[in-house]
Amino acid sequence: MVWGGISTRLRTPLYHVVGNLTGVRYQNEILQPLVVSALQAIGPRAILQDDNAPPHRSAAVNTFIQQARVNRMLWPANSPDLNPIEHMWDELCRRVQQHHPPPANMGQLLQWLQQEWNGVPRAFICNLIHSMRQRCVECLAHNGGHTRY
Repeated sequence: MVWGGISTRLRTPLYHVVGNLTGVRYQNEILQPLVVSALQAIGPRAILQDDNAPPHRSAAVNTFIQQARVNRMLWPANSPDLNPIEHMWDELCRRVQQHHPPPANMGQLLQWLQQEWNGVPRAFICNLIHSMRQRCVECLAHNGGHTRY
């Protein structure tokens, strides 16, 4: 598993998560070294958009988020996954699959993932993020059901 963050201004490096991601690991390996500095670089209006995965919602993470004064988008418990990062993962997968032959080992795969992650055009990422308002409008119009996103 890899973790990454995107915004209209920057993207974090990909982080290779080895093993199970717990709340403590999420805080120590991702939030502290990657997310907080990225949000600070973006500015005071930056918002963390994660999801309801158990590591993201642990008590330790919630306390850290509050103490670090991170603005976080709240998600309903059973919300459709509207997060633009999901489309970024799809794009990353398509780009890596264009490599032939397939990666020889995990190291090569991780190298390709980071290379392709860095190669996704900023305009693509901006379009994903700027589509959030319309995603929410469509989700509400469909009473939380399937949308074109």
